[in-house]
Amino acid sequence: MTFHIDKFHFKVDSLLDGLPPKELDFLRPHLVRKEEKKGKVIFRAGTTSKGLYILKKGKVKIYQINKDGKEQIVHIYRKGEMMGYRPLLCNEPHPVHAMALEDVVITFIPAGVLLESLNKAPALSRRLLVNLSHEFNVWVNKISFFSQQPVREKVALSLLILNETYKSTSKPRLHTVIDLSREDLANYVGTTVETLVRMLRFFKDKKIIHAQGRKITVLKTKELENIAAFY
Repeated sequence: MTFHIDKFHFKVDSLLDGLPPKELDFLRPHLVRKEEKKGKVIFRAGTTSKGLYILKKGKVKIYQINKDGKEQIVHIYRKGEMMGYRPLLCNEPHPVHAMALEDVVITFIPAGVLLESLNKAPALSRRLLVNLSHEFNVWVNKISFFSQQPVREKVALSLLILNETYKSTSKPRLHTVIDLSREDLANYVGTTVETLVRMLRFFKDKKIIHAQGRKITVLKTKELENIAAFY
């Protein structure tokens, strides 16, 4: 059974590159560069969307907090990905929080500018529509997997997704180092830290991964794929 990571991982296509000059000329004067430190909350659940965020550097976690104060990480955004605009399009508040996992650089498009652009810019509208469609498929696949599979399979898939998220575009042949706290990784998987540590020890003993401190390197991607593949 062939495993396809694209079912569970966002494709990164630049929103602005290749736009028709007229559409880009309208947007360019309104683009805002933002720099935020690690731990900074970008937006909070229940608040109104202020616009579209394009991540230019670093990583941002998207998460929810349940009634017991337990955090569930829904996704980790990387360079090139967009966030924060979906609630704006449907006139609803943010359903999630967003926090910088590292120092980040963001290109921000204010809400009013984005909405006006969508009325004037068919190419931009098409790109956002394609992006929404792809992300919807990814969410459905992830929800289906994480709701049905045991924790070992969920950890395996999480490591595969994060291996793509943390992959260096400048040095693609090097082993990827996943630099994430055990608490954040457990919250991403949807399990306890204790259970996560036990699973990581299992993978480490099998020499599927190397782990030192908070850093994890996937050594045998195919082994994880065999564990995670179920359709």
